[in-house]
This record gives sequence, structure tokens and C-alpha cells, in this order.
Amino acid sequence: MALAVRLDKFLSHMGYGTRNEVKNIIKNGWVTIEGKTIKKADFQVKEDQTVYVDDVPVSYVRYEYYILNKPAGYVSATEDTLHPTVMELIPSIRNDLYPVGRLDLDTEGLLLVCNDGQLTHELLSPKKHVLKKYYAEFEGTLPENAVEIFAQPMDLDDFITKPAKLEVLDQDKAYLTISEGKFHQVKRMFLKVGCEVTYLQRVCFGPLELKDLEIGQARALTPEEIELLKTHND
Repeated sequence: MALAVRLDKFLSHMGYGTRNEVKNIIKNGWVTIEGKTIKKADFQVKEDQTVYVDDVPVSYVRYEYYILNKPAGYVSATEDTLHPTVMELIPSIRNDLYPVGRLDLDTEGLLLVCNDGQLTHELLSPKKHVLKKYYAEFEGTLPENAVEIFAQPMDLDDFITKPAKLEVLDQDKAYLTISEGKFHQVKRMFLKVGCEVTYLQRVCFGPLELKDLEIGQARALTPEEIELLKTHND
């Protein structure tokens, strides 16, 4: 059976304004469904119906999923008074999307943006241990046994990390894969061994990989990628 949603909620989610703004659109008689003018904001629209606003068709899409190559200087939030947000880079007009988790202001790389609450909970749940891989550049010298140190729980004072995987690329470059995402965790783990991160980029999030996306670009996930996300830790 097709899902039904209030007309004002439908239009608001599809980017036609706030609930009050879309109520005015409806009240003014600009909305038609199956040839009939609808003036009730609480009219129940089925997801397989097409709504017309000023003769422009609007089909409801329940969920949208995007992958973004986040640039530095953007906040992982839906709104912010000091900095531009990652939502400004997402090619969608709907207003119910949000970043899944966060990357620091100066951190670049893979960020998932969607409006699927259940999937978000699954991906961020500590019990799921979704892997996140980062490329880091740093100042300082890694200990000779750094791989072994990172592979053990690390005490960061306010919490103890789970074992992580360090892949040393050069004397000042490495990949680090973690299964958590605490505040500044990657930077703090490197600092624990005497290295200060100067550049950080997330390159993998669960089954998603950052590839073929220029910095600042975003694209919708493919059906195959969405399925991978939903079944990744089943």
C-alpha cells in the first residue's frame, strides 16, 4: 500500500519552503492533484501520486542519499551562524537532509548526507563498528612500533579507543582506520604518539569510497551503493 503524507509536509520536504510558506501556496490554489485543485494543507498525498505546483509536476521521493567530498572550511551541520555548511554543496532543494556524523571544520573528505533516520542510526551506532578510513599528514616522528600501538586500545583520558589499523605510507603520511568517531579522535590518537596532524581527509566510510569526486563536489548514491550501506553490517 502506498505511503500517505500530508500535502504541506510533502511540499516542505521537496523544497517549496517552510510549512507556513507551503500552506500559503496551497491556500492560494496553486496545487493540483489528478486535475483537482487542493486547498487543504492536511490533504493526504500518496507517494505514487504526482502533485502539480503552478502546473509543474513534483514527484515525492521518500529518501535521498548523497556522497560529498567535503572541503575544509565547511561545517558538518544543517545550519551555522559563523561558517558555510556542507548542505550548501548538496544538489537538492529538499529541507530534511542532514550530514551523517561529522567531520571537523578543517577536515576534508567523504561525508554521507541523507534523510534516512533508521540508516543513520545503524551507521552511527557504536555497536555496529562501521569502519572509517582517514589519510593523514603530520609533523613529528612515529615510534617504530606505531602500528602495534594503534592496534591496541589507546587511552585518551576521557575515553579509551577501540583497536585501530595504521598503515604507514611515508615518514609523515599514513592511513588510519577506526571504528568510532569521537571528537577529534584521529588527531588525538596521532598526538598521543607525538605527531601533530597537519592535514586530514576521510577516504572511506563503511563500504563507500571517496573516488571520482573533486573537492566540494557531491553526487547521489547509486542504488547499489545504498544497498551496500544497508546490508554492510548485517
